Amino acid sequence: MKVAIIMGSNSDWPILEPAEKTLKSFGVEVEVVVASAHRTPDLVQKFASTARDRGVEVIIAGAGAAAHLGGVVAAYTTLPVIGIPINATPLAGMDALLSFVQMPSGVPVATMAINGAKNAALFALQILATGHKELVEKLAADRVKMREEVAAKAATLKEVRGE
Repeated sequence: MKVAIIMGSNSDWPILEPAEKTLKSFGVEVEVVVASAHRTPDLVQKFASTARDRGVEVIIAGAGAAAHLGGVVAAYTTLPVIGIPINATPLAGMDALLSFVQMPSGVPVATMAINGAKNAALFALQILATGHKELVEKLAADRVKMREEVAAKAATLKEVRGE
């Protein structure tokens, strides 16, 4: 199982790193690439068009501003592409969000929330789970853990409030 994470600049890494951490915690191999849709388009084309040959099953593309990276990647592969709009401009990521969600018909990019790297990783895991049954149980266990954490936080709040 392998997911690729591509970003236009290494300055995007602090936003995207939680995706790598989440994927690795589920035992998924992660390939991380910096390539710009505008400054290194040939590199992006090569990355996307050869991803399946490298064993990549899902691609996560993080981009800010005009956020063309996810769409360009999607244009060169039939693999699922998940976009993460990044808050990188005075528009607080809304420009990137709109660029991702306005893809033309025929070239889809699934889009997460602005800076939503962890959800992108979880969505990639759900996609992978359709062909890797061992992930189904891991995802279910993660949901149980999440519910338990919320219940513990609720109990702590009740204690603090003296209930």
